[in-house]
Amino acid sequence: MSTTTRDADITTPVDREIHIERIFDAPLDRVWDAYSRIELLVQWWAQGNRFDVERWEFRKGGHYRFVDHSEGGPHGFEGRFREITPKERIVQSFEWDGMPAHVAIDATTFVDLGDGRTKVVTVSQFHTPGERDGMLQAGMSEGLNASYRALDDLLAKSA
Repeated sequence: MSTTTRDADITTPVDREIHIERIFDAPLDRVWDAYSRIELLVQWWAQGNRFDVERWEFRKGGHYRFVDHSEGGPHGFEGRFREITPKERIVQSFEWDGMPAHVAIDATTFVDLGDGRTKVVTVSQFHTPGERDGMLQAGMSEGLNASYRALDDLLAKSA
C-alpha cells in the first residue's frame, strides 16, 4: 500500500510550459533507479498495464520507445535523451502518439531533501500554448498521478 497519497503539484507558469513537482518518501538513490533502470520503470510508468519496451538506450543521444496497453487502447511514447547527469537531471524529448509530431522537452531534476525523501521537478516545454493545452486536455494529469502512485508503491516495497 502506498504511504503517499498526494497528487503532483502541476502548474502552468508560462504559456508554453507545464511545471510538475512531487515529493517521494524514498532516498535519492532509489528514486533515481526507478527512473533510470528499465526493469523498475516498467513497474510504475504504465500503472500495471501491459507495457512493451521497443527501445531503451539510457545515454545521451539514446532513443526510447514504449507502448502502454491500457483500457483505452495502445499509447506509444518516445523520445531521445539530451542530457543525463546521474542522480541530478534528465533532459529528454517526449512525443505521444496521440499528438504525433508535437514534441515536448522534459527537464527532470532530482533533489535530495536530506531526510530520506526526494523531490522530483519536471518542466515540460512545448512549441506552442495550444500544444501544452492539448496535452493537459488529453488527461496528462490523471495519467501522471496514477503513475506516481504506482511509483510510491514500488518505492515502499523496496524500502
